[in-house]
Amino acid sequence: MNINSANAKTIEQELDWFQRLVLLRGKITFEQSLPEEEILKLKLPSIKEQESPYAKLIKNHSMSMEERLVLILALIPHVKPSLLDLLHMKNTLYDIPFTEFGGIRNDKNKGYLPTGETAIFLLAGANIEKRFELLRLFNKDHFFQQEGILSLEKSALNEPLLCGQLSLSQEFLSLFTKGEIFKPDFSQNFPAKRIYTTQEWDDLIVADDLLQGLEEIKDYVLHGKNLKNDYQFGRKIKPGFKVLFTGPPGTGKTLTASLLGKYCQMDVYKIDLSMVVSKYIGETEKNLSRVFDMAENRNWILFFDEADALFGKRSNTSDSHDRYANQEVSFLLQRMEDFDGLVILCSNFKKNIDEAFFRRFQLVLDFEIPDAHLRFILWEKSKTPEFEYDKDINIEYLAEQHEISAASIINTLHYSILKCLGRKDRIIRLKDIQAGLKMEKIKEGKSIV
Repeated sequence: MNINSANAKTIEQELDWFQRLVLLRGKITFEQSLPEEEILKLKLPSIKEQESPYAKLIKNHSMSMEERLVLILALIPHVKPSLLDLLHMKNTLYDIPFTEFGGIRNDKNKGYLPTGETAIFLLAGANIEKRFELLRLFNKDHFFQQEGILSLEKSALNEPLLCGQLSLSQEFLSLFTKGEIFKPDFSQNFPAKRIYTTQEWDDLIVADDLLQGLEEIKDYVLHGKNLKNDYQFGRKIKPGFKVLFTGPPGTGKTLTASLLGKYCQMDVYKIDLSMVVSKYIGETEKNLSRVFDMAENRNWILFFDEADALFGKRSNTSDSHDRYANQEVSFLLQRMEDFDGLVILCSNFKKNIDEAFFRRFQLVLDFEIPDAHLRFILWEKSKTPEFEYDKDINIEYLAEQHEISAASIINTLHYSILKCLGRKDRIIRLKDIQAGLKMEKIKEGKSIV
């Protein structure tokens, strides 16, 4: 049985159980033909032998009847909204919908969207003490929110907490309905893009001290949360791990972040701060909040590119614009410090970063233009076995004479190999390498001589 079929089987059982519970609640509360204890006697569907993602989630958390009700209620608008039509009933005495049902009536699709009030009424009816007890289902320390499964959307100012819509996360909605993990991509509401690489660690040619720093990052990913949560020393350290990558373009900063994600089996989301920063007051904070809110409780690496767009030398607060600019920096720093995960900031110019910010990072890694020895390795390893250097090409000479980045070497070989394919041979020629180097130096504004 495939994942979707397995999910469908489990969810159909839960929906049938939910429908019986709703009808039972009506008999208890409105007809008053049955006692409240009948709710507890309603037998839960057995999932003991089921291995669907939905069933596994229930079993992993040993979910109670109340928790299973809240979970299926949050899913119903996405899989069988007609089950909630019964809750459209009006109180004929006042000609308004029953207040007890809670819910949001959507005029656009005429559907009924359950709220926290809906869940509490179905479970507790008019029992005030039970109602108070069930509020724990929406606490921040409950696994529903701790693991980003579902939450109550924020209600309007001065409205009761339970007026918020019961919202299943996109991640678990995708898992239950498509059988796959939801991976958001760049949009107007999510200013981050998932990045990945087909390259391996062996393709990263950098200095030994930088490799040592990368090992420290790997150690955090493997053991950092364990240290924070399970050892007394964890009380002395802040959550998460913050790293600053600095160095010229093309030296491997983005590749390194992608490789860390690949090695640690984590998604890497790149946020270009130069695109996120807005001239409109408050918009920068909103843009950043969307990213951090989405990243909470997910196994992501956040990679902020163009960090000097916010972390440049701080200005004196001579006017309102300076004050708001400094507030944006403070906001990002605070969200970074609260984020319990790996955050990497990247800047092409270390000298542009205000020195006061460096203490915020557990690690600062400098990516430099490779020396002659590393350039020789890059010229050697970047060429794949399908192609050969012409006998006139001296790799040692190229490495010594041309002080360029790893990206420039790749670009030069790319140009040269395309020329090979145009000639229908596999020999990389010196004249093509020279032409490629010339173009790279023009791009960098360097002398061609």
